[in-house]
Amino acid sequence: MKARYYFMDNLRWVAVLLVLFYHVFYNYNAVGVFGGVGGFAPHQWQDVVCTLLNPWFMTLLFVVAGASSRYALQHRTPTEFRKERVRKLLVPSTLGLLVFGWILGSINSRGMIPNEVPLPIKWLIWAVSGTGHLWFIQDLFIFSLVLLVARKLIDAECINRWLTKLPKWGLAVIMIGYGLLLWVAAQSQIDNPSAAQGLLNLYRPVFYLASYLVGYYVFSSERVHDFLAERAVVLIVAAVVGAIGFGSEFYGKDYTSPEAVQSVWCNLYCWAMTLAMFGAFRRWANGTSPIAEYMSRSSFGVYVVHMTVCTASCVWLQTTALPTWLIYVVALVVTYVGSFAAWEILRRIPIVRYCTFGITTPKRPAK
Repeated sequence: MKARYYFMDNLRWVAVLLVLFYHVFYNYNAVGVFGGVGGFAPHQWQDVVCTLLNPWFMTLLFVVAGASSRYALQHRTPTEFRKERVRKLLVPSTLGLLVFGWILGSINSRGMIPNEVPLPIKWLIWAVSGTGHLWFIQDLFIFSLVLLVARKLIDAECINRWLTKLPKWGLAVIMIGYGLLLWVAAQSQIDNPSAAQGLLNLYRPVFYLASYLVGYYVFSSERVHDFLAERAVVLIVAAVVGAIGFGSEFYGKDYTSPEAVQSVWCNLYCWAMTLAMFGAFRRWANGTSPIAEYMSRSSFGVYVVHMTVCTASCVWLQTTALPTWLIYVVALVVTYVGSFAAWEILRRIPIVRYCTFGITTPKRPAK
């Protein structure tokens, strides 16, 4: 197995950049998706951006995370892996909320908490309300613990040897099977959910765990990488068909509703796009550069801080008299520039960088 799969690093940071792009449009959505700061009209053509991104980009991140976990466990003991996951995932999604995430929570809960509530209580409420997009790393932490159990029952190296010997038609069957698994797992969404069930629909543990484990056992295989790369063009065409089908059916509707995410079109599109991105990046983006290396190092930190920057800018811009198109442009610029700036500033503050990003101070070499 190679020391580094650059295309997978590139997949991760490109997906994170798409998350930033998505959240600007999400904040101004007018299709009834929970959260955000409100749209500009009952029907907005720009909401199609969210409709076309939401079904697949987080699934792709979980698949990449699963594959990356296999590579990580080849160089770490289970205990080292668990400790690293605690530091990189659990700490930012718990302590990080108290140190930085509360700012997003204060924006999300603006006008909802009575003034007479003591500030320490408000701070705790803000911290919980600031979880938002960090559901992703909370899921990842739990999935990492599940993985440590699963790998004792199913040997990844045995699966990899089997995949290496499998004929191409067999790999095609495996890929189709993954698509069917996505659709079955999507049925775990709860119709007409209560508040607690709504959180379960957000975290989608069954759906994303399936992709994480498939990433670990299947998408970490070089044979699968090459198989998808050879069919990248066909997969891109399939993804476009899926985008047209899902977009036509759910444009102008809540694309996060159980009806949408359980639909055949949504899961077909998610499946095709995940395979297409893997194949395309393996074929055409399997290299690195100084910019790509920087993005690979920074993408996690940018993900952690971006929603605070994005939401704050969107709230402020909505109070201005700028034309709608310019509001989107400014919000995108502020979100991207501000997120990288926040990451670069916060990672240099010792206690803050540990709580927010799980970054420890490097040990100095002994003299």
